[in-house]
Amino acid sequence: QVQLVESGGGLVQAGDSLRLSCAAPGRTFSSYSMGWFRQAPGKEREFVAAISWSGANTYYADSVKGRFTISRDNAKKTVYLQMNSLKPEDTAVYYCAARWTASGSYYNTDGYDYWGQGTQVTVSS
Repeated sequence: QVQLVESGGGLVQAGDSLRLSCAAPGRTFSSYSMGWFRQAPGKEREFVAAISWSGANTYYADSVKGRFTISRDNAKKTVYLQMNSLKPEDTAVYYCAARWTASGSYYNTDGYDYWGQGTQVTVSS
């Protein structure tokens, strides 16, 4: 079992920035590809960004491309999501996910084996 703990959410105004962190203190963190998803009230969970185990490859949803940056520090066993130019439509609970044996696409929830509890991001207009 992999424990994932998100932090960094909060209430901000449109145009502000936030950085989310996801700590994964297990021994094999560097072996996992990692992703961020989000879920707004009444909507399905949607892909935001993903990063390969080495950090060499990153993937983004079109809605956040150019504004959000995913990164990881394997020594600190942490993945980050830097969110700039936030918009009210970015309001959601943000979830960190780890991919180990799952065979689904990076862009889908079935591409991940483990999930964090989520952190709320609220962007006011």
